[in-house]
Amino acid sequence: MSTVAWLSVAVFLCAYTLIATEKVHRVAAALGGAGIMLLVHATDASAAFYSASSGIDWNVIFLLLGMMVIVGVLRRTGVFEYLAIWAAKRARGRPYRLMVLLVVITAGASALLDNVTTVLLVAPMTLLVCRRLELPVAPYLIAEAMASNIGGAATLIGDPPNIIIASRSGLTFNDFLVHMAPMVVVLMAVFVVLCRVLFRRAFRYDAGRAAEIMALDEREAIVDRRLLWQSLAVLAVVLAAFVLHPVLHYEPSVVAILGAGILVAVTSVTTEEAIADVEWPTLVFFAGLFVMVGALVNTGVMGQIATAATDATEGRLELATMGLLWVSGVLSAIVDNIPYVAAMAPIVSELVAANGGTGPAQVLWWALAFGADLGGNATAVGAAANVVVLGIAARNGTPISFWQFTKYGLIVTPITIALCVPYLWFRYL
Repeated sequence: MSTVAWLSVAVFLCAYTLIATEKVHRVAAALGGAGIMLLVHATDASAAFYSASSGIDWNVIFLLLGMMVIVGVLRRTGVFEYLAIWAAKRARGRPYRLMVLLVVITAGASALLDNVTTVLLVAPMTLLVCRRLELPVAPYLIAEAMASNIGGAATLIGDPPNIIIASRSGLTFNDFLVHMAPMVVVLMAVFVVLCRVLFRRAFRYDAGRAAEIMALDEREAIVDRRLLWQSLAVLAVVLAAFVLHPVLHYEPSVVAILGAGILVAVTSVTTEEAIADVEWPTLVFFAGLFVMVGALVNTGVMGQIATAATDATEGRLELATMGLLWVSGVLSAIVDNIPYVAAMAPIVSELVAANGGTGPAQVLWWALAFGADLGGNATAVGAAANVVVLGIAARNGTPISFWQFTKYGLIVTPITIALCVPYLWFRYL
């Protein structure tokens, strides 16, 4: 590797260490790392701001911005309080039942929408219900972030890495549904059991609080019905456009921004009120992270890592599949699964072609998808949904540290990826 490539690795490792140890605020670490990458010419303005392969993914940034505005307007209607009371009453105030209900809803919604949109909608509701029942918020938010990444793996639109894979491979929405969804159902069943073990200390049942919840009428929580119907109508159109992406050909980011603009234009909510709830630190953190990882792509570091992993398989499809699954899981945990898949997809495409292009060779795409999607659960910065959840938690006065999230992720990720091994082996190999 060149001197600049080694410098880019050193800068990334230093920034990542600062983020992991929380010695410096994660936004400062990401922006500082991005600035140094530009300073040492590991990347430049053109690559950082305009390149599809090594720059800021503006589709992700504007998807988040649009959905944050929509969710911020929805919050003013009282609908999250309504849903919080409804969920608590359905669980009868039992903490574990509540967690099961929330993670199943999160996983299902992530498959139909996308995992980032889902956690933006579910997290505010979770904060409210946990406060009502005096439950610790962190375990529920962490479980939801992980469930969103598992559930999002089921469909083409559920997780951003899947969208990248589909564009590179030509795989359809139905392909993902047939090949990914069956295993995701199994993984969710296992995850629900893991939640019972991992978060057992959080399940403190308070009969008095539960009784108070059961006595509430959730309909009284709605404070602005007109705004609620307007917001739900816009949200329904936005979600429908997400699902109809293969037909409409509008990127989710465009749909989200249009929806946010229309909602602000047709309601009484002012622009200042609409953007007040936007998680600006989260968006800036993503921008810095994209620039840093883009520098690794730009200097060839990511390509060399991926090529070395490919060469190690010695042309054997079985070895390539298992190696890709586990390497994707490890690297997605470190560099965020979106830029990782963007860097890896061209190499997998070549590997698929070298193994016949169709038929059994397609298993490599599923190995990449499972490894990247599930590997995103390993650390707090492994997936977009994780970063968004941490941002929401910090904004609401219940910060979740890097290691608080990661100590659970390092248990869930190896177990879920290991379960994919027999699935891929017996179904395809």
